[in-house]
Amino acid sequence: MITLKGAVVSAKIKEEVTELLRELAGTVPRLAIVRVGERPDDMAYERGALKKMENFGLQAESFSFPADISDEGFQAEFKKINENPDIDGILLLRPLPKQINERDIEHMIDPLKDLDGISPENIARVFAGENEGFAPCTAEAVIEVLKANDISLSGKRVAVVGRSMVVGRPLSMLLLKENATVTICHTRTKEIEKTCQNAEILIAAAGQAKMINSSYVGADAVVIDVGINVDNDGNLCGDVDFESLNGVASMATPVPGGVGAVTTAVLAKHLVMAAGKRRGSRA
Repeated sequence: MITLKGAVVSAKIKEEVTELLRELAGTVPRLAIVRVGERPDDMAYERGALKKMENFGLQAESFSFPADISDEGFQAEFKKINENPDIDGILLLRPLPKQINERDIEHMIDPLKDLDGISPENIARVFAGENEGFAPCTAEAVIEVLKANDISLSGKRVAVVGRSMVVGRPLSMLLLKENATVTICHTRTKEIEKTCQNAEILIAAAGQAKMINSSYVGADAVVIDVGINVDNDGNLCGDVDFESLNGVASMATPVPGGVGAVTTAVLAKHLVMAAGKRRGSRA
């Protein structure tokens, strides 16, 4: 089984970012990472994103708030970040605590700063198959991994395990745009293992540690693990039991070191694109 490492894909995206930066003539885009609470997976993603921005020659700043912040209090703080002219892009780590109305924040965020495709305007563009706007970074990262490894999507049977608006649904739309035949699986899918076994490409985005094992995987299938979980020992792991795939899958992404590394690279690319669009809109 071939391990599809994210570092190779990230390096390719870094070359694109370098070219885009040249067009900004010295402007260094600035990212705001907004986190509420101290969820281990959020903090791991935040650390990775900060490191990636520095590595790509970009600026990033974290804005963290206590888990018990009120809805009114968080909206006031988010409004300041959203309206700050020195901030080119925003990454909001979700899900937010239950007392915060996430829908209000999705409607509040400036679509030009919405790097992770959470605003109604950007998500509508993804579902319409348009090229404008920003798709969720993780969903786009999956497409980048497949393309960078010359894995054709056109006409392929693809199963996506997970139907969240964070990954599963927008990713399915991006796959359809590439002419894949997509099946979305979820907790109520009957005989889910058989459905997954029929897929030539299986994408795990369920948010359950090591849920997917070899019994879900057809012979020589490509397996993409989107999950970022923390096991009982405090170690990062994916939605896939990676070791069980040997002798079954033809290729698979590891966790860590797989899609996550590409997700933060896509975030960097979106940040530079956002800075360019905002500069153009102010001209």
